[in-house]
Amino acid sequence: MTDNKKIILTGDRPTGPLHLGHYVGSLQNRIKLQNEYNQYIIIADVQALTDYFDNPEKVRKNVIEIAFDYLAVGLDPNVNTIFIQSLIPEIAELTIYFLNLVTVSRLERNPTVKDEIKQKGFERSLPAGFFVYPVSQAADIAIFKANLVPVGEDQLPMIEQANEIIRKFNSTYKTDILVEAKPLISEVSRLPGIDGKAKMSKSLGNAIYLSDSEEEVAKKVMSMYTDPNHIRAEEPGNIEGNTVFTYLDAFGKDKEAIRKMKDQYRVGGLGDVKVKKYLNEVLEELLGPIREKRKEFSKDPAEVMNILKRGTKIAKENAEKTMSEVRREIKLDYF
Repeated sequence: MTDNKKIILTGDRPTGPLHLGHYVGSLQNRIKLQNEYNQYIIIADVQALTDYFDNPEKVRKNVIEIAFDYLAVGLDPNVNTIFIQSLIPEIAELTIYFLNLVTVSRLERNPTVKDEIKQKGFERSLPAGFFVYPVSQAADIAIFKANLVPVGEDQLPMIEQANEIIRKFNSTYKTDILVEAKPLISEVSRLPGIDGKAKMSKSLGNAIYLSDSEEEVAKKVMSMYTDPNHIRAEEPGNIEGNTVFTYLDAFGKDKEAIRKMKDQYRVGGLGDVKVKKYLNEVLEELLGPIREKRKEFSKDPAEVMNILKRGTKIAKENAEKTMSEVRREIKLDYF
């Protein structure tokens, strides 16, 4: 990879295996762009500990589970730098310096964090680490001088806040060493959970995982939320808010067939079971090959950890270069 390519920073928190929401949210973009850009893919175990601090075994176990998912969907370790966040101490160091550049009131206004705090029911028991994790994300981006970050629409406030911190650093220390990042929005900004009530989420238990068996996927699809008033197949049904059709729009390749199904569903004569069976076929076409590749990678976890070790070494070398520049600008380059 050449040095003049744009740098992408992307990644996930190892709180569980990846699901279809991750796939449409950023994995597709990562796969498309991996041969065009220098792409750093972070397994953010430190950030995972901000709300799983009392269950470090879960975080550790899921580091390799996420690596299996990355490799299974087609992310090539020969052209991507896949690394573990906690093994790059420079990120934590930069986070500390960034904390001096952002106020508590500004962090409180971050709508993404506000939603997550409410979802997790933290209220006044909010861990300080979780509260400031947008600052850690800013450090993730800045330390690799990433200028492109694939995100869902709900993550735009995180990029905005990261850029604010980067601008504040550059203006405070009269430098231009850190680079602002542009968001790359996925075509499907938010995929609802199978219950239709919120976005697909590990914590809400409403996700279809890339690692789910064929039987698990079929069971989840058949339980999916549709139109609660569509009792009989011959009756007209609503497409809007119907999770099955939302998934067909996201994953179905035959757009004309889906359009005809929608038309028939609206006027009556099409039952939920038939639509769900079609969706199950669509998802199995996607997930079947991923599942098989995942099984192959999981047979040799030591080699997968070696891939992470090699990626972490490359990431650390680049992080060290940036931190050397940062320390110089803030007058901490003593020796």
